[in-house]
Amino acid sequence: MLKQRLFIGSATVVGLLITAMLIAAAIWPVINDVKTGETPEYPDIQPLYYTADPRRVFDESVASVEELERWEVVKSDVATRTIEATSTTRVFKFVDDVTITVQPVTEFVTRVDVHSRSRVGKGDFGQNARNITMFYGELEERLGAVRFNPEVPDKANNTSPQDATSQTAPAKTSTTSPPTPATTVTSPTPKNEGTATPP
Repeated sequence: MLKQRLFIGSATVVGLLITAMLIAAAIWPVINDVKTGETPEYPDIQPLYYTADPRRVFDESVASVEELERWEVVKSDVATRTIEATSTTRVFKFVDDVTITVQPVTEFVTRVDVHSRSRVGKGDFGQNARNITMFYGELEERLGAVRFNPEVPDKANNTSPQDATSQTAPAKTSTTSPPTPATTVTSPTPKNEGTATPP
């Protein structure tokens, strides 16, 4: 009787684990390496662009990592503008390696790429994608005002990479002559010489 109960209990646990794995596979792709702009499973995770100096973006990126809970800066290289960091999961304490790269695209635009990968396992249950999203969220708090979207550079609420200079033609000055005062011509009134009476 006891063996039967143990067998049923073990089968139930295995069944629940298999069900959980199937559900997880349906929700998250079975990958453990995510890079902005290069992971088809996460097409929405793309690099961010800012109209700010690369050094400023790099410094704010370092500060963002230092602000995130359970994140740690392992190495930061100003020369290559690369940050090596780790992110530790809350429950199981799995460690993910995160690489952040800051590179100038043009004279006015700087690009931020993120690469997050797990040290163990074939699937990450979406954790690496969340790592990138968390970092970008913190960075947006600091640089959101100078965010630039290269796909819609002319959009009204987009930060322009270069201030547009508008030139307005000078208004023409009207040169009208002052009005000529009207001249009133009056006819002379004939003088009354009186009425002539015949003799």
